[in-house]
Formats: sequence, C-alpha cells, structure tokens
Amino acid sequence: MDQPAPTVRPSLRPAREDDVAEIARVWLLAWHDGHDGLVPDELVAQRTPEAFPARARAALPCAWVAERDGQVLGFVTAVGDEVAQLFVDRPARGTGVAGELLRKGAELVAAAGHDVAWLAVVTGNARARAFYEREGWRDAGPLDYQADTAAGPVSVPTHRYERDVRELREASQG
Repeated sequence: MDQPAPTVRPSLRPAREDDVAEIARVWLLAWHDGHDGLVPDELVAQRTPEAFPARARAALPCAWVAERDGQVLGFVTAVGDEVAQLFVDRPARGTGVAGELLRKGAELVAAAGHDVAWLAVVTGNARARAFYEREGWRDAGPLDYQADTAAGPVSVPTHRYERDVRELREASQG
C-alpha cells in the first residue's frame, strides 16, 4: 500500500522575476490538471504554454511562492479580497504545500483589511472543492466567473468559496 507523502514545510516568500519560468511551468501543468474537461473549450484554447509566462510575470506583484531547496513547489496570488490563484506542482501535492499557500493567501487578504476572503473553484473540480472545505472554507454558492484571456473574458461555471479572515488580521496585529 502506498504511504502518504511526507509533510513538506516549504519556505514562503514573495515571488521574484527569476521565478517567472517556474511559476509558469507549475501554473500550466496544474491548471490543465484541474480544468481540462471542466471549463469551456474556448478557455482551454487560450491556456497555451505560450500564455503562462506572461500571466506569471503579470502576477508577480501579488504572488508568493512556496519553495524547498531552491525549487518552486507552488504559488498563490491575492488580489483585493480574492485568493485569485493557487497552484501546486504535481510532486508536491498531498504534502501540505497547498495548505500553507492557502493560509498565506488568506493572510494577505486579511492584511489588506478585508474581513472575508473568497476564491472561485470550477464546479466540476471535486478534488479542489474537497480540499477547500477541509481547510475551513465554505461553499457560498454558484458563481459565473469571468476568466481573463487574450481574446476577452470567458464565462466559467464555478462556486464561490469564502473564509472569515478577521482572526488572521487580529493575530498579526496582536
């Protein structure tokens, strides 16, 4: 029987310009793992290998990476009150990295002065939805999410997940 993956205690830090290629690689592979077959074909057609480096570079100001031994294991972005992106490299899944990144995203939302953090999860992505629920996020219902693409926004059926982050702000201030 397979043993569970060991818990990885990554270091978290703000993303840098020299992380763009690794963020793009992780994002491309993990995005397709979690979205292919679950989102409109027109969105999948826009999420090409060539699209992710520019997306990663644009996300740098609001991105944090998890790394171990100098290797990027995943990343999170927070924009306003939204945890906008959270992706983990396949070998690091199930090791605790995603939970660490999700907590960082919630902390960033709290530090920006918001009481509630939210994120959108593709309706059919049962694995991600179960993860967020295990981490204490609640399903606030269906959301028609407008995904940005080079060809314009694409409507994606998602669910909005929320978490109260006031205690995170209070803990950081106290």
